[in-house]
Amino acid sequence: MTPFDLKNKTILVTGASSGIGRQVAISANKMGANIIATGRDEERLKETIDLLTGEDSQYIVADLLEQNDINQLVEKIPSLDGVVHCAGIVRPYPVKFISTDVLHQIFDINYEAQVLLMSQITRKKKLNKKASIVFSSSIAADHPYKGGALYAGSKAALEAFSKVIALEFSHMEIRSNCIASAMVKTPMFETAETQGTKERMDEHIKKYPLGVGYPEDVANTAIYLLSNASKWMTGQTITLDGGFLLGDF
Repeated sequence: MTPFDLKNKTILVTGASSGIGRQVAISANKMGANIIATGRDEERLKETIDLLTGEDSQYIVADLLEQNDINQLVEKIPSLDGVVHCAGIVRPYPVKFISTDVLHQIFDINYEAQVLLMSQITRKKKLNKKASIVFSSSIAADHPYKGGALYAGSKAALEAFSKVIALEFSHMEIRSNCIASAMVKTPMFETAETQGTKERMDEHIKKYPLGVGYPEDVANTAIYLLSNASKWMTGQTITLDGGFLLGDF
């Protein structure tokens, strides 16, 4: 057994139907974890589960924008040793174009759904002692960009929420941390490539000394935070950016 071993741990992964969420499920399972994958797309959740080994992993379809779905999800799950929140969206909105609708669109998915899920999980006492909570944040929380008022704000709020969890559940040695990543090659990345010009994207990628990241990079960091290797870390945010914020470009 290594400090990064997740054998016999039960981990809930949201947004597990694709991208970072799917990779977290795959990588954590390889380290021995039993996975509960959740998301809205049943077919893609089945695909995720088919990529896992062992017989104790499962998927549960749930729309985390619906309180009833959250309640049913929490009723179905066993006690958890970890939760990795990967559900989220990126949408650029300059300040002058922000409306009530788009405000709710971003915050409902990136913040409110995760808050309400954790509220229900803790209310129903579904976290084991020494459980670990991991939130997918972004470097935008501390390094905002034009058009990123809502996205950056939602991630900053999430990081603050993570710190509150760390404080309120420290008596159970439950830890809560965030991974603030920069550009990662996911389906959302591909969407950004088609929405912007290829030339603009290529210029942005040049600003990464180690190149852009991949879902495996984020998943490996999540494994660290889920495992006993990080047992003295809580309320923190790990920056994962391939050197982007060094600014040597």
